Amino acid sequence: MIVKLRLARLSDLAALLPLVAAYHAFEGLQTTAARRESAVRQLIANDMLGAVWLIEVDAETAGYIALCVGFSIEFCGFDAFIDEFYLLPEFRGRSVGKQVLASIQGEARLRGINALHLEVARDNQPARRLYAGAGFEARDKYLLMSCLIEPPPSN
Repeated sequence: MIVKLRLARLSDLAALLPLVAAYHAFEGLQTTAARRESAVRQLIANDMLGAVWLIEVDAETAGYIALCVGFSIEFCGFDAFIDEFYLLPEFRGRSVGKQVLASIQGEARLRGINALHLEVARDNQPARRLYAGAGFEARDKYLLMSCLIEPPPSN
């Protein structure tokens, strides 16, 4: 089994957007197709923000992974979130995720990123085991908190 990451381009949106929609449905995320597409387009179009890769297994699209770059004093430079990581169900449990995480850590290293972060549902034990096996550790001292900023009203 050959697992590859292929940097997504705008021409890949037709293949990528249904995967993003499937991931959002899996996680119960509420957003519109238009907002998803806008966010994916922005990330693909501006490599300073990060990147999206299509995951290919034996040349078949198996999912995607998105990396969003930030900057951290604590981590002494660039850090990034694995913002979304989705494998189609038929590719789970076959070591694909392990290979993808090793590849994305390599990509992060090449981009000068000092730390990777991700969120995982507390009850998603298979994913938590996968991430722990790739070196991710829970930072129990800290709690990720979020505040949604509504866009300004349009005139």
